[in-house]
Amino acid sequence: MPEYTLFCPPLDTSPHIARDFVASVLRAQRLDDELVDAATLCTSELVTNACVHAKGDGSALWLSVEPAGVRVVVFDGDENPPVIRDLTPEGWERGGRGLYLVDAFTDGRWGSGPALAYGGPARPAGKAVWFDLSRRR
Repeated sequence: MPEYTLFCPPLDTSPHIARDFVASVLRAQRLDDELVDAATLCTSELVTNACVHAKGDGSALWLSVEPAGVRVVVFDGDENPPVIRDLTPEGWERGGRGLYLVDAFTDGRWGSGPALAYGGPARPAGKAVWFDLSRRR
């Protein structure tokens, strides 16, 4: 099964580059547009969170294309798990919607844990945040 990796430095451009990377890989695999769109949006949210909230020199993205679907894992140097915030009307204006979107697009098939517990070549100290998308949604 094809696996791909991308280093994402802590820059404002990293979420966009990660989104383009995932879209390019999935389109080359001839996956349908709905799956590509969902994967790129969820990837952007996880890489954005890593850039904004995680410590360290950046994050690493690991993408696996499997017969059943796609798995994306974003590794970063922060051990604190991501938290879906309680949103108030003011909260919607400041952000905090990313994990809600990931949860909705993946039908709840996402999570996090210690980086060492997850596959992929990048295993820094810190955490891994992942999501799965099925080919037939």
